[in-house]
Amino acid sequence: MDEARNEARRTAAQAEIGKHGRLVRGPRDGKLLSAGMLPFFRLRTPRGYGILTTTGRKSGLARPKCVRILRDGDRAYLVQLMPPHVTVEQPGAVNSWLLNVRADPHVTVKLPDGTHSGIAREITDPAELATARALLCDTVLLVDFGECTLHLRGMPSRAKIRRLHEYWFDTGRAVAVDLAV
Repeated sequence: MDEARNEARRTAAQAEIGKHGRLVRGPRDGKLLSAGMLPFFRLRTPRGYGILTTTGRKSGLARPKCVRILRDGDRAYLVQLMPPHVTVEQPGAVNSWLLNVRADPHVTVKLPDGTHSGIAREITDPAELATARALLCDTVLLVDFGECTLHLRGMPSRAKIRRLHEYWFDTGRAVAVDLAV
């Protein structure tokens, strides 16, 4: 199953690689982009985004990461992303924050409505995957236009943003955070 899923990720990434800009080419670039956004997100977290804080699996330190995350009731959904260049070469690659979640699922999430503690988990249930996909892929917010400009060549549009979100969902790993209420 994992091998088939990884091949599907690789195929999707190969189809998209030419459309993506050069800003985020590897995992380190995403880390730098997140670090640059962090001070602004701490001051004012935009709708549709947040700060996911995990516990480092080796260091035990708090590891904050800016993420695109949408809340639906007592649950928040996000996707672990990999740049297409990395996905083509290593379709099974996993970000550090997801490895941290696998080691310790207790997280905090700073959303526009406040900071919440919760339990993060990879989504495996097909019905919940469909819910997460609909929420994450169909929602287009003002900030998404800027994000699309960072990731894709050309002018952003609602349709282009939706396709970018679908690409992320198809090549990434969907994660749910069950928020403590």
